[in-house]
Amino acid sequence: MIILRSQVMPLPLIVGLALVSCGGSSGPGESAVAQAAGDAEQRVPAPDFSLRDANNHELKLSDFQGKVVLLNFWATWCGPCKIEMPWFVEFQRKYRDRGFSVIAVAMDEEGWRVVRPFADRLKLNFPIVIGNREVADKYGGIAALPTTYIIDKQGKVALMHQGLTSKGRYEDEIERLL
Repeated sequence: MIILRSQVMPLPLIVGLALVSCGGSSGPGESAVAQAAGDAEQRVPAPDFSLRDANNHELKLSDFQGKVVLLNFWATWCGPCKIEMPWFVEFQRKYRDRGFSVIAVAMDEEGWRVVRPFADRLKLNFPIVIGNREVADKYGGIAALPTTYIIDKQGKVALMHQGLTSKGRYEDEIERLL
């Protein structure tokens, strides 16, 4: 048994929780971006950022205005992230012609040295950039990996997920926004 927050939790429960999300940089509470996700009238604009891809090309979130974007903060060492990546490859292939894109923001401290071989091995077919503290802070400080934002065609955060989310749930949300 492990004691956490003055409650006794069985080890299998703790292991199960670890499989749902990987720890990341912590942020103070829920961000305004996360709080407003959901209701169309309450949605807030997704914070813009500019990061470089593996070919050193600039990628700006604002360049994707008019598309539904699945913005995923992840890392190569994160177990749940590894589960979701093949789904995102499929979503990119299935929905790209309908105005959809995945953007993967890798939070690996080792940068392209570990991200590039991972992306090549999984044949990732969407833009990948290396994240930093500044971008994470714009999104309220990424408290867990994966953290995924689904951004509507108006560039506003429609949905936010921390930890592993089901493939079917992602598909339903993407379909609804397209």
